[in-house]
Amino acid sequence: MNSKNLSLYHIVRESSIKDGKAPLLIMLHGYGSDENDLFSFASELPEELFILSVRAPYTMLPFGNAWYAININAEQGKWNDNIQAKESCNLIAKFIDEACNTYPVDANRVTLLGFSQGTILSYAVALTYPKKVKNIIALSGYINKDLLPDNLHNNDYSKLDFYCSHGSVDQVIPIDWARQTPKFLESLSINHQYNEFPVGHGIAPQNFYELREWLKTRI
Repeated sequence: MNSKNLSLYHIVRESSIKDGKAPLLIMLHGYGSDENDLFSFASELPEELFILSVRAPYTMLPFGNAWYAININAEQGKWNDNIQAKESCNLIAKFIDEACNTYPVDANRVTLLGFSQGTILSYAVALTYPKKVKNIIALSGYINKDLLPDNLHNNDYSKLDFYCSHGSVDQVIPIDWARQTPKFLESLSINHQYNEFPVGHGIAPQNFYELREWLKTRI
């Protein structure tokens, strides 16, 4: 089942809950991937979750999609299009509202599950629109402070809960970037768990089992 009617294309796994509103999980893939990537382990997640796996808005050639452009230049290193990234952050926030108005889900139990670029935007959405989400599973990403609002310390983050993980030998996003996350979340008094696994830019089996158990206790 899929839907093109909302502002972002997505595929759906319905919840086992047929009477009442289900907890919602929204999957946000990484750079160069698509909605089928993270959705491949949807069947392994709690059946009561209503799952939407979203396709990023920018089409890449010859295949894949991106939430924002990344230009790799030998002189300048990696350069992110933060304007595009902020636009995608706002688009995801809009999509959350649309999904909650369209599907039989509980707007107070929304989880974002991101990988890499999808994680960077999950952080940005949660820290910009903390009332729209509850749980954030942040895999192999980091907090890009350029995407965050200026009034961070004025926001109420008390209901947010983060599960953050990273590969200790990640060759795409340096582990040192991810290691700054716990201190940043602590500075905002945000509940979080941070773990590292001996892998590269990917999700180790033990990482998946851990995030699944974390999620089970929070839905």
